[in-house]
Amino acid sequence: MKTFIPKIDPNRRKWWVVDLQDAILGRSAVKVATILRGKHKSIYTPHLDTGDHVVVINAEKVRVTGLNKPRQMKYYRYSGYPGGLHETTFERQMRKRPERTFHAAVRRMLPKNRLGRKMLKKLHVYAGSEHPHQAQKPEPLKVD
Repeated sequence: MKTFIPKIDPNRRKWWVVDLQDAILGRSAVKVATILRGKHKSIYTPHLDTGDHVVVINAEKVRVTGLNKPRQMKYYRYSGYPGGLHETTFERQMRKRPERTFHAAVRRMLPKNRLGRKMLKKLHVYAGSEHPHQAQKPEPLKVD
């Protein structure tokens, strides 16, 4: 018996649109990461990129559970220079760049290698409800 290796056609990938209106950050990031990896398909193969494109809208309206989480959750970035480690809280990150918050949550759920970086390129996050991917006719995906 031979191992089945699926033929991946990049032109046959589906497009999904996810509305984060009042969605919980972690729960919705799990569903988006699953679609980016392709685990929802029967042809899922761990070493191949079998996932679909995901358009995320209303990233500014995502929420976290717990009273103190917005002040306790930290996001870090490093400039590469000595003393260049910058730290910001969830509250401040959501005020300045809300799309970066959701992008970071999904990125941490994907593999930490070349394949994960390739999968992350199929994620398109927008703070508001407008996006330039209408021509791809994305299907709505329900997240709780």
